[in-house]
Amino acid sequence: MANVLEQELFSYFTRLNEEEKKSFVQLLKAFLNNRKENTQVPSLEEYTIELEKADAEIENGEYILHEDVVKYFSKK
Repeated sequence: MANVLEQELFSYFTRLNEEEKKSFVQLLKAFLNNRKENTQVPSLEEYTIELEKADAEIENGEYILHEDVVKYFSKK
């Protein structure tokens, strides 16, 4: 599958003009430079626990309505 993606990427890349290629390469560099090292995707169990905690906070009234956020930031 990766090979198919690489071929597709190469196909699109070769259609770009020189300025577009430079921009695209800069974009890729930015993605790679901003990548956090050793970032791990949470396991399904960890994710489930996070969702359960969030649900409990909501049930306890620990939330902010969207309209309140909009009002707050419209005053700034």
